[in-house]
Amino acid sequence: MSESKIRTRPEIPAQYKWNAESVFASDEAWEAEAQSVLAMLPEVQAFQGHLAEGSGKVADAMDAFDTLIRRVGKVYVYASMAHEVDTPDPHGTRMYSQSLGVQGQALGAAAFIDPELIAIGEPTLRQWLAQVPRLAAYGHYIDNLFRQQAHVRSAEVEELLGLLSDPFLATATTASQLTDADFKFPDARTGDGRNLPVAQANFDEILAGPDREARRTAWEGYQDTYLAHKNALAANLATAVKQNIFNMRARRFSSTLEMSLFHNNIPTAVFANLIETFGKNLPMWHRYWRVRRKALGVDALHPYDVWAPLVSDKPKVEYAQAVDWIGAGLAPLGEDYVRVLRRGCLEDRWVDVYPNRGKFSGAFSSGWPGTHPFIVMSYDDTLFSLSTLAHELGHSMHSYLAWQRLPAVYSQYSLFVAEVASNFHQAMMRAHLLRANPGRDFQISLIEEAMSNFHRYFFIMPTLARFELEIHQRVERGQGLTADDLNSLMADLWAEGYGSEMQLDRQRDGITWATFGHLYSDYYVYQYATGLSAAHALSHRILSGAPNAAQDYVRFLSAGGSLYPLEALKLAGVDMTSPNVVEDTFAVLGSLVDRLETLVTQ
Repeated sequence: MSESKIRTRPEIPAQYKWNAESVFASDEAWEAEAQSVLAMLPEVQAFQGHLAEGSGKVADAMDAFDTLIRRVGKVYVYASMAHEVDTPDPHGTRMYSQSLGVQGQALGAAAFIDPELIAIGEPTLRQWLAQVPRLAAYGHYIDNLFRQQAHVRSAEVEELLGLLSDPFLATATTASQLTDADFKFPDARTGDGRNLPVAQANFDEILAGPDREARRTAWEGYQDTYLAHKNALAANLATAVKQNIFNMRARRFSSTLEMSLFHNNIPTAVFANLIETFGKNLPMWHRYWRVRRKALGVDALHPYDVWAPLVSDKPKVEYAQAVDWIGAGLAPLGEDYVRVLRRGCLEDRWVDVYPNRGKFSGAFSSGWPGTHPFIVMSYDDTLFSLSTLAHELGHSMHSYLAWQRLPAVYSQYSLFVAEVASNFHQAMMRAHLLRANPGRDFQISLIEEAMSNFHRYFFIMPTLARFELEIHQRVERGQGLTADDLNSLMADLWAEGYGSEMQLDRQRDGITWATFGHLYSDYYVYQYATGLSAAHALSHRILSGAPNAAQDYVRFLSAGGSLYPLEALKLAGVDMTSPNVVEDTFAVLGSLVDRLETLVTQ
């Protein structure tokens, strides 16, 4: 898509924009609520020092806290969505920054709650939970609080750590502003000598196109733009790592990995199992590179060839068709599930559908109890966009079901289970389309989409997880991090993953870490791979007709954050403490490579 074809925000029809007015009628109404939330803080702080007075006081405090975080969440969602769909807009940027400040002040105002509950003691709180119906829902919250007791500090320290949440987000904001709003990429050059504008919004589309010269020059120019800012980007990421280590030491953990996984009660062995299993199965990826290279008919495969089309007749999937296909794939979950999803996409405007200049370059699901589970993406009528929509709708349906019955403290489920629901949607959709569309070109195109997803979540993300672990460990040992250190480590990891089948450009491949804002969320990326694995295990249960599999899956979604992630997945029938789930998913990957190899040789 050329720059001239990327519409401005006002040019997008209202029906394809997120339903902002369902959250606040206007920016002025948002501003009034932001100020009203700040005015509410003394009401919450009035409970400080009084929780030990009795169960009624604790119940009242938790009710006030629930109300506060629901209101703060709506303020944040409205501002963040407005910012992400038009990042250069200074008004949206200002609102987003203001919402982070409100969030930080709210966390600081409520920071006394956990230390005071701990001081009351678990036996007394358990009695109060049994005596007061309003408190009964907080059983898991209390259990988790005392599990983390050794890492909860005094009220003063907790207040300080809460207040730091806003300024510590600045590294991620800086990276986003630099790469999404400020970066200007050089034009690519097509095979027939034309210039092709490159932007965050159309970069992936160019890489998925048939023109190899356009792919090469787009990729090189894109990577070179990041390389030109490598020192600033490296310093920014190093600061984020140091912030993680500050929190680790303030919370009295032995490592950032332990701290991150402890939050969701995940043993570090789950991370280690993934990394070990991934390393053992790298030959599967080497085989795929070989199949792809032969199918493309090139002597050497390059990173910009990973998304190149293997057939010329690509299906065009308009947005309404995509919603139909996703709904058909999820039919085993029941009519109610599909009806809610369709209404969200076609009537309630959950989705900000199409690309526009300045829009966030990726896709995500957002929202809070009291809002719709919104989605930001850049739909382009391809199978890849169909898959992205299915993925984000997995998150949104997870949120929708969790918000129906849970207190706000449980509404934000962990990242570990979040990527299960999203990849489950994709697995179910693909299974349906592979059955319903037997044509060779469609099958190849769908497998290409599946392999692109596997490439991102089962190759790139585990590689970034290895990268992330290493840079944290270096700083934990007192070593520094430079741009050249980061680039060299990244290039070494790609060399191992590519094997002899892919040509490595150490400088341009080495800067890849800077293109992933995920690294500003501590130990986020490994969860894409574990999520993909659990998703395929769950879809297999349903598609193979396991008793109550669909009901178990909906119960898992509805649990939100009211269970520890591993417990929630066991509720659905999957045990992620075993490496077998990851091994089985590599078997799924192998079957796709087998099928593709057969199809491309026909």
